[in-house]
Amino acid sequence: MREPLFAVVTDETTPDVLVIRDVGDHTFHPTITNGAEAVLFRLWQAGVLTPGRRVLYYDSEGELAELLWRGRGTFVGFGSVGQ
Repeated sequence: MREPLFAVVTDETTPDVLVIRDVGDHTFHPTITNGAEAVLFRLWQAGVLTPGRRVLYYDSEGELAELLWRGRGTFVGFGSVGQ
């Protein structure tokens, strides 16, 4: 199965929040929303998920949402982001 394609929007200056953006060609790759488990696992493997760090993402429609996680990048749900 193919994994979502995404880009990191933030950098090391925001240690408590990581923001990513969906950039995939959705003809061939799932969205971040549909591949949340794989996205979080890849971020954990890359060492960018630290305890307490929030993961916000711009979905394929440009809406900002949150991926909720625990442990080793285990996906536990979605959160809304107040605008």
